[in-house]
Amino acid sequence: RGKSSSAVFEKVFIFLSSCLFSVDTAKKDIVFLLDGSDSTRYGFPAMREVVETLSVDDNKDRVSVVQYSRDPAVQFYLNTYTTKAEILDTVRGLRHKGGRPLNTGAALQYLGDNVFTASAGSRRPEGVPQVLILLSGGRSFDSVDAPASALKQLGVLIFAIGTRSADSRQLQEISNDPSYALSSLKRCLFFLSSCLFSVDTAKKDIVFLLDGSDSTRYGFPAMREFVERVVEKLNVGQNKDRVSVVQYSRDAEVNFYLNTYTTREDVLDSVRGLKHRGGRPLNTGAALQYVRDNVFTNSSGSRRLQGVPQMLILLNGGRSFDNVDTPASALKQQGVVVIGIGTRGSDKSELQKISYDPSYALSVTEFTDLPSAPGKDVVFLLDGSDSTRSGFPAMRDFVQRVVETLSVDDNKDRVSVVQYSRDPAVQFYLNTYTTKAEILDTVRGLRHKGGRPLNTGAALQYLGDNVFTASAGSRRPEGVPQVLILLSGGRSFDSVDAPASALKQLGVLIFAIGTRSADSRQLEKKRIKFDTCLAPHEYLKIVGGLHSYSLQLKKSVLGVYFFLSSCLFSVDTAKKDIVFLLDGSDSTRYGFPAMREFVERVVEKLNVGQNKDRVSVVQYSRDAEVNFYLNTYTTREDVLDSVRGLKHRGGRPLNTGAALQYVRDNVFTNSSGSRRLQGVPQMLILLNGGRSFDNVDTPASALKQQGVVVIGIGTRGSDKSELQKISYDPSYALSVTEFTDLPSVQEQLSSAPGKDVVFLLDGSDSTRSGFPAMRDFVQRVVETLSVDDNKDRVSVVQYSRDPAVQFYLNTYTTKAEILDTVRGLRHKGGRPLNTGAALQYLGDNVFTASAGSRRPEGVPQVLILLSGGRSFDSVDAPASALKQLGVLIFAIGTRSADSRQLQEISNDPSYALSSLKRCLFFLSSCLFSVDTAKKDIVFLLDGSDSTRYGFPAMREFVERVVEKLNVGQNKDRVSVVQYSRDAEVNFYLNTYTTREDVLDSVRGLKHRGGRPLNTGAALQYVRDNVFTNSSGSRRLQGVPQMLILLNGGRSFDNVDTPASALKQQGVVVIGIGTRGSDKSELQKISYDPSYALSVTEFTDLPSVQEQLSSVMSTVPVRAPSVTPIAPGKDVVFLLDGSDSTRSGFPAMRDFVQRVVETLSVDDNKDRVSVVQYSRDPAVQFYLNTYTTKAEILDTVRGLRHKGGRPLNTGAALQYLGDNVFTASAGSRRPEGVPQVLILLSGGRSFDSVDAPASALKQLGVLIFAIGTRSADSRQLQEISNDPSYALSVSEFTDLPSVQQQLQSSVEAVVIDASPESPTVTGMLTSTASCWPERLPDLFNLD
Repeated sequence: RGKSSSAVFEKVFIFLSSCLFSVDTAKKDIVFLLDGSDSTRYGFPAMREVVETLSVDDNKDRVSVVQYSRDPAVQFYLNTYTTKAEILDTVRGLRHKGGRPLNTGAALQYLGDNVFTASAGSRRPEGVPQVLILLSGGRSFDSVDAPASALKQLGVLIFAIGTRSADSRQLQEISNDPSYALSSLKRCLFFLSSCLFSVDTAKKDIVFLLDGSDSTRYGFPAMREFVERVVEKLNVGQNKDRVSVVQYSRDAEVNFYLNTYTTREDVLDSVRGLKHRGGRPLNTGAALQYVRDNVFTNSSGSRRLQGVPQMLILLNGGRSFDNVDTPASALKQQGVVVIGIGTRGSDKSELQKISYDPSYALSVTEFTDLPSAPGKDVVFLLDGSDSTRSGFPAMRDFVQRVVETLSVDDNKDRVSVVQYSRDPAVQFYLNTYTTKAEILDTVRGLRHKGGRPLNTGAALQYLGDNVFTASAGSRRPEGVPQVLILLSGGRSFDSVDAPASALKQLGVLIFAIGTRSADSRQLEKKRIKFDTCLAPHEYLKIVGGLHSYSLQLKKSVLGVYFFLSSCLFSVDTAKKDIVFLLDGSDSTRYGFPAMREFVERVVEKLNVGQNKDRVSVVQYSRDAEVNFYLNTYTTREDVLDSVRGLKHRGGRPLNTGAALQYVRDNVFTNSSGSRRLQGVPQMLILLNGGRSFDNVDTPASALKQQGVVVIGIGTRGSDKSELQKISYDPSYALSVTEFTDLPSVQEQLSSAPGKDVVFLLDGSDSTRSGFPAMRDFVQRVVETLSVDDNKDRVSVVQYSRDPAVQFYLNTYTTKAEILDTVRGLRHKGGRPLNTGAALQYLGDNVFTASAGSRRPEGVPQVLILLSGGRSFDSVDAPASALKQLGVLIFAIGTRSADSRQLQEISNDPSYALSSLKRCLFFLSSCLFSVDTAKKDIVFLLDGSDSTRYGFPAMREFVERVVEKLNVGQNKDRVSVVQYSRDAEVNFYLNTYTTREDVLDSVRGLKHRGGRPLNTGAALQYVRDNVFTNSSGSRRLQGVPQMLILLNGGRSFDNVDTPASALKQQGVVVIGIGTRGSDKSELQKISYDPSYALSVTEFTDLPSVQEQLSSVMSTVPVRAPSVTPIAPGKDVVFLLDGSDSTRSGFPAMRDFVQRVVETLSVDDNKDRVSVVQYSRDPAVQFYLNTYTTKAEILDTVRGLRHKGGRPLNTGAALQYLGDNVFTASAGSRRPEGVPQVLILLSGGRSFDSVDAPASALKQLGVLIFAIGTRSADSRQLQEISNDPSYALSVSEFTDLPSVQQQLQSSVEAVVIDASPESPTVTGMLTSTASCWPERLPDLFNLD
């Protein structure tokens, strides 16, 4: 019985694994082989639909389609298309091939030779899973055995799907496993979706239905353990897998619902505490009906309506007393995949009826036979020969890091370490230690063995004979996967072929990792069918056992290149200005070629261009000499040509201090091509071979103050402490022994990661209404990060009284997973607000290696705190502790936050942003009117010699404009600047706070005089010195910035760059000139050519005053800090789907259709969403679900009435604010697009509508409510923005009578709102504008 039940275990668990845990959700290459012979002509559209239906991830999966009959024809290869849209377009256009006979064998052979190849886009050599899905309509005319076998040997996973005309035996021969040969499209599609691709492999709703009747009392502990083991493999989370457990006997009882727990730990705690229920008789039918009606529902946490796969795992120990047919059928109709697992007491045919497919009915003899999760036996074979002496500490660290990922303490995984050179020496066997702590202690104490020659073959032979044996602790006879990881530093002296082959025959999975001294061909011989022979700095995937699992193995790269690559290559598209400062003194004569080659290799990785990366090279000894400036070359080729031609300069002494000062004053300047003032990151890479003769402190400090990131690379001749002073941070001072060591590690430049970013969100009671905006903000920042290539990592923690980790830095490895989770974040609530405790928690639990922090590897650590109030506890000590760990802290608060506390927390007071309420919590009163809006207005007056006689008129003009303004600290602010050769501030934006003071100062203005007229320099000056926070500008708070230029002549210098810089900063420039001005120059300077106004003489200025007022009144709509507002609207329909509207629902649906037909959807002006609600809301589709009117109308026509009660309109309105009127759901509210809600209601709300309706109005949503006579008209008026927006009809069938009235109201309100919406919304469209200078550098938000 032991043997047969072991086979059953395997069947049960493999099946569940394939359904629950998927093959490899990371990447797949999928080839469809379609029978295009004459016999499938009528079935071809259905085949095409199967291809269309399967889920493909743009960034990970590749797809190819091949059609065949007598011979095959490739429709497209794995590397033909890179997006799902292109693939679907081509698939929809596929034409049936025709022809006969059907040669499936030849087609399979063709795939192996021509499609599953690197040239055709297959990533098999990189270890990416290869999947073949064959759709066949008949028996093959030729033999399939050999070609199918050849594909399997290549590692291709084959699923064969046939019609009844196909030969099922032949399909089973072709498939990897007979169960992968499917005979119906319906079953095939579900099997493939759920097992391979899932509708969304990241999410499943899984309900365990456990037989808790009297007959299972003794088997219940085994059932409980089974559930526990399955849950341990799930990725439980609000937006990932959800789990529920229900027990039943006579009737059913829920232990917990799908939305009860959001973490795996909570689920496991609850499962471990399950108590057997008892009772009889066993009513399985009633239990199935119960889970359908009460557990697979929206209110219980089921996401069936969002398309998330629904699974029911039934553990049953006996025949049901009642009938199971109807409820089992109802579950299947609802799309629930039921897997029935029974014991010998169960009724097999009953289980097959219940299960989604008869093959999903599984059996064990007893519940104690339910499988436990398998582990693995891992053996490390370490090269301990003389040649690896210096590299041994890195090998030891590597073993430690892998062991830390294993499950040793619960006896799942076992570990052994063997060292070898001439002969092997066991450090410890698989059964020596039973705890991870013991293993790690021993590994840390490993000593290098030494010896030669290196006999890898003998060592492999030894492992087979002495380590992979039962007496040494190997569990191979029990079917536990055996893994060997070989770390080798040289070529083996003896032959490896026979012993490696012997280990493979034993079933050992071998991974060979070698340095460049190792023999790669020899390593190839030792590998398994996956390509696992990798360089030390790469990741290695080990796949084996009953589940797919992976160990990520990474050898740390040399410290010299860690930071350099993270800084240079963290975001491919970012622009940077990079200056190389090379020690050209006498002492570096022999090392200079290596320095030159290093620069060349780095430049080859850059994206050089006028608007991309810029490069400069400077050489120095006694003094500095520029080889070329940042604006000398605009192509990579030109830079490389110049670098290759560099000659060593020579000279002494070495004055590094003077050289640093020189590059600051002469290279990092606007005229030399530096874009520092435009916010482009500035970097200096110093290659230095000796101690400086002069002092470096002051110039190094000056560079840092200017925001230049200095990376210092020195040789053994350099002064280490001097390099650390020069570098931006001591950890940015790197070392090599000699310059000749530079190129040897150059290939590792791009392998280093970027940054670890932790968001700490205030989830206390006071931030409830602002939380959706915080969530959107996190999303927008995450979208700018490089997560998918493992450069950046992200964690989110929410806190109030105490902190709660939403996910750690190592929880997710893709941006899509992070964004999914962020979109699903729920507000935590609670009080008081303990920011200090939260910061302490981060230091202890999040910025740690076990939580995914790469701080020990030198990866920058960033904390972004979003806070809505003053902390109840002290923040000093924990904030200081984080800074000592090297964490860069940015604190962002609302006006309720304590700005002094935020400054204490931040690394620098400028990183404490107390004015970002609008940027983060968009609770806007952002309807702008000229009279009440605040503006910052700077007058720039031409004070040159040529305007002497016109100056009184200019002064009077400024006076007249100021008289119209509403001057005040929190209203309009005014500054006046005069210029000729250079500019001079008369007063700043924060100098005066009353209109009278401003007017007094304006009346006292004296003409300045001077020449020539440098308008370009003056524009640059106001940008750098007046439109700044310290000078009173409120640009970062989203207040419109305006510059009014009064100019009387042509500029002597160039105006293009500074004018462009002002526009990029969001300043609206209005240029007013006389006949002496250059009209085209004024138009260039002005925000828009139409903003360039003219008078004959300055005495004519009153004539343009009205024109100026007109331009100023339109400014906020058109301000460049505001993304131009789309002329459309976002329209959400909220439909009452409660029981009372059943008969009226068709009329509601027709009404929505008619309104949609009037909208402009196809040109992306208007967007539409529909939500139905009763007790709780259900989104039918979001604002970004459809992009064409036809798709929307099709979906609306197919809407089904929801049903349910009571009617909770308040909850539905709350839901819209949190989940629909958000950027992630397609709302363009942050861009200033009008938001419209149309509510159709047939009754009085059971809950309160006041607060949620008010919250929507604060978000700027225009609400129109239409109710029948059963609705509460007063309630509808409360909900609407204005009582006149609440419309009434007797019945829903009368809706056409109010359609025109509704449309007129909507259009009128939207037209009124559009010009008034922008100032703050502009802040939201450009996250960068809300951040301090350092953040755009970190996140490339420019």
